[in-house]
Amino acid sequence: MKINYLFVLMIVIQGCSGFKKNCEYPIQPVSFKKIKVQDKFWTPRLQTNRNVTIPHCFKKCNETGRIDNFTKAAHLIEGDHRGNRYDDSDVYKIMEGAFYSIDQHYDRKMDIFLDSLIILIAEAQENDGYLFTARTINPGENKNSIGPTRWSLNSKSHELYNAGHLYEAAVASYRSTGKDVLLDVAKKNADLICNTFGPGKREDAPGHQEIEIGLVKLYCITGDEKYMNLAQFFLNIRGRNSHRITNDSLHIYQYNQSHKPVVKQEKAVGHTVRGFYMYSAMADLAAFSGHQEYLQTLDKIWNDVVSTKMYITGGVGSSQKAESFGDEYELPNLGAYNETCSAIGHIMFNHRLFLLHGKSKYIDVLERTLYNGLLSGVSLRGDSFFYVNPLKSNGIYLFNKGSATRKEWFDCACCPSNIARFIPSIPQYIYAKRNDELYINLFMGSSGNVTLKHTELNIHQQTNYPWDGHVKIRVTPQKETKFVVNVRIPGWARNKTVPGDLYEYIDKTKRYTIKLNKRLITPAIKNGYAVIKRKWRKNDLIELDFPVPVRRVKSHEKIDENLNKIALERGPILYCIEEIDNGPVDNIYITDHSRLSSHFREKFLDGVVVITANLQQHNGKTKEITAVPYYAWSNRGVGEMAVWINHSSN
Repeated sequence: MKINYLFVLMIVIQGCSGFKKNCEYPIQPVSFKKIKVQDKFWTPRLQTNRNVTIPHCFKKCNETGRIDNFTKAAHLIEGDHRGNRYDDSDVYKIMEGAFYSIDQHYDRKMDIFLDSLIILIAEAQENDGYLFTARTINPGENKNSIGPTRWSLNSKSHELYNAGHLYEAAVASYRSTGKDVLLDVAKKNADLICNTFGPGKREDAPGHQEIEIGLVKLYCITGDEKYMNLAQFFLNIRGRNSHRITNDSLHIYQYNQSHKPVVKQEKAVGHTVRGFYMYSAMADLAAFSGHQEYLQTLDKIWNDVVSTKMYITGGVGSSQKAESFGDEYELPNLGAYNETCSAIGHIMFNHRLFLLHGKSKYIDVLERTLYNGLLSGVSLRGDSFFYVNPLKSNGIYLFNKGSATRKEWFDCACCPSNIARFIPSIPQYIYAKRNDELYINLFMGSSGNVTLKHTELNIHQQTNYPWDGHVKIRVTPQKETKFVVNVRIPGWARNKTVPGDLYEYIDKTKRYTIKLNKRLITPAIKNGYAVIKRKWRKNDLIELDFPVPVRRVKSHEKIDENLNKIALERGPILYCIEEIDNGPVDNIYITDHSRLSSHFREKFLDGVVVITANLQQHNGKTKEITAVPYYAWSNRGVGEMAVWINHSSN
């Protein structure tokens, strides 16, 4: 494979992970290429994703014909297209995750397999750059789903959606390996789309947003402004004809956020994943191209989501109808949708808003979603998945695309493939930097090197988080230098469940403490961060101690289903009760006087802290209950589950 050594050298000189200098947010994430995770909680999950989830997903792609579709499009074997029009994207997403993974833990067999897959994709590409196996294999067929000709049914064909995931995989490939074959495929395809769409050309928007993110990444890796310009065009074309929309047709346009121009949207409506991908692209353009008009829109939409439409898990998407955000305070438990892809999109969106604004509230939402609404989407073994993540199960209702528990695969497999690509990217969310400021966002055993404006430093974190609130952070600059370390004080440690008033702790926790070199300090708190500004020396040690008692949570009175119910949390972890431990969950009541305790069970559910209590029931008998982390539910069979538990004052 050809390697562009000049570009690799430029990456080393710039020290910015392969991105152009004008592709920087005001705050920059520290790339996972710079960070090594050594964490009791996350290292096993990264290993499971690498050793189980990614191979499992590739295996399913092979069994279901997704890979053979490229072989057929390359005219290497005969046969009709198999599966859905959007199935190409699953292959691209898993490849993206595999590239992230081998970047951190090299796997020669996986590298060789990815090379062979790239060659196959390149052979499947048509001469002018078009790449969409559903049409290349069966031109003129499947008109109802892909249209009779190229781009003729952009509202649902997923041609541009697939392309966006191709571009993301191509950038991941180039940054990970230095090989440019897949990047050349992506550029050839993007050039065709740039020549096809734009002012005075085709002027219709993608039905499923995603290409906008991919185009921005292509711009950042190549410096070719036409990719950025097309991403902006695809955003700004939405809602252009909104004056023609009738009340009867409004929901159709809301579905993919085309009901208004993007800068006039104030509420989160429509399909959640489409929405979060669009908002993420808008944030990229605001940061990289100075489109500040997007920021006011993004801030309003974020407030709408976290204040009225977010589950306590951090999940979003209450309505199964159209997989949508739902109305304000419409947060059903049994019928919740909460698509796993939506949780990933929610994390992407919040991370970008942090990089723009530098406020911890975005990382608070990110962390809540990461540990709860996202992790629930994959089994502990790593080979079965939730598409839908409800907050209650009766053990009968087939909520998960025909199943009452996780499934090995789906006909529409966006969630498993998204999990495969997201998990290995988690290290990039731990740290960030701006000039001579370091941000510590997530508490995760890790070490790495960070380049600030005036020094390089090594950062090393030790913790048993999330089970333990004690964190040691050792800071070693290359030389004695004055800079700022901003340490996030999680909302849960400040008695703030979420930004806004959607959820609230009933009981308060003790105040956290911070030590510097064994001495208690009380640094100023700014935007949710403890600001420690000093001349740093070798092996300076920050110690955080966040008390992690069991907390009762109540929800906003407008969420009807949760009236007279509470949820249980401990640190960033949300809990639930399962039938397998407790019998029928609707028969359980927690009172104001119930004494809740917690202890770590090493060999249970791969090692978790459980919450236990002896409760006085309405029949006068005492019942011991066990609550487990929500992310770990349904790993022991099908049964009832509830996050929101009956509550009475006596």
